[in-house]
Amino acid sequence: MNPLRFLCLGLAATNAIAATAEKSPAKITVQLDWMAEPEHGGFYQAEARGYFRDEGLDVTLIPGGPGTHVMPSVATGKADIGQADDIGTLLQQAEGMPFVQFAAVFQDDPSGILVHADSSVRKFEDLQGKTIIARPGWPFLEFLKKKYGLTVNVVAQNFSSAAFLSNKEALQQGYYIAEPYHITKAGGKMPRFLATWDAGFRGYAVLITSRKFAREHPAELRAFTRAYLRGWRDYLEGDPKPAHEAMKKANANNTDEFMRFSRQAIIDGRLVTGREADGGPAKIGRLDPTRFTTQIALLEDLGILKKGKITVTSAMTTDFLPK
Repeated sequence: MNPLRFLCLGLAATNAIAATAEKSPAKITVQLDWMAEPEHGGFYQAEARGYFRDEGLDVTLIPGGPGTHVMPSVATGKADIGQADDIGTLLQQAEGMPFVQFAAVFQDDPSGILVHADSSVRKFEDLQGKTIIARPGWPFLEFLKKKYGLTVNVVAQNFSSAAFLSNKEALQQGYYIAEPYHITKAGGKMPRFLATWDAGFRGYAVLITSRKFAREHPAELRAFTRAYLRGWRDYLEGDPKPAHEAMKKANANNTDEFMRFSRQAIIDGRLVTGREADGGPAKIGRLDPTRFTTQIALLEDLGILKKGKITVTSAMTTDFLPK
C-alpha cells in the first residue's frame, strides 16, 4: 500500500474516533413559571457559571409571565422541564397529566397573603368576611376556610398591585420575595405577610418533567439536577452577579436593587435550604415523600382531590437527586 495513502487512512480513522468521543451536548429546554427573577437564581447561576455545560448539557431557559402554561408545555414536549407548584401539579396529575415531580425549587412555596402595614388584619382568623385579591380556586383559601371557619370573597388577580395600593384594607395573594419591593417603590409601606406555612399549609415549588422524558433521559435528568443544585448553592453563598447579569438580559425590568432585595428575602426565609432544624445546603432540591403524603391527604379532606386518584409514588421521585 502507498505509505501516503496509509497515513491518510490512519488520520481519518483517528479523527473519526475523536469526533465520536466528543459527544454533542444534550439539549434540554426549561419552561419557567414567571419572568426571569431571583426565584430562578439556581437556573441562571448554573447557566452563567457553566455548570450545565460541565455536565454535558446545552440548556435553554424560557422565561414565563402572566398566562404562561408550564404544564401543557411539558406535557406536549415543548419543554423538557418546567417549574411549578407541587399542589397544582398534584391536581393535574390526578386528572391524568403524565408528570413526575423530581426536585424542589423552594422547600416552602413563598405564596401568601399580603396585608397593609396598618391593616386591622393580624392573623388568619381576622380574614373573616374579607375580600382577597387572588387566583380563583387557590387551594390555600379552601384550606383557610375549613381550618378557621372563614367566609371570604375573592376578586380575580390581574398581576398588578394597583388595587392593593388604592385600598388600605386590601388583601392580596403574592410572593413575599417580590411584591413587597414593588409596593414600597410605588409609595406604599412595607406590607406584612400571612405565610402559608404559618397556617400549616406546606407546599413546595418544584421541577417537573414528563414521564416519557424521565424514562428516556434519566442520565440527562441526573446531570441537570446536579448542575441546578450547584447553581442554587453558588447563587446563595457566592457572588450572584453572573445570574443577575443574565437575568437582566432576559428581563429588562430587573434592577440591581430589586434582585438584591429578592435574593436576600430568599436567603432570610430559608426557602431553598429549608426552614426545619435540619435545613442547610444539603437540603437544596430535596423532596420528602412524607410531606407529599400529608398534602395528598389534606387535598382529599378538602374535597379538592378525589380519594385514591394519586399516590406519592406516582406523584414524585427522588431518583434524579444526587445520592
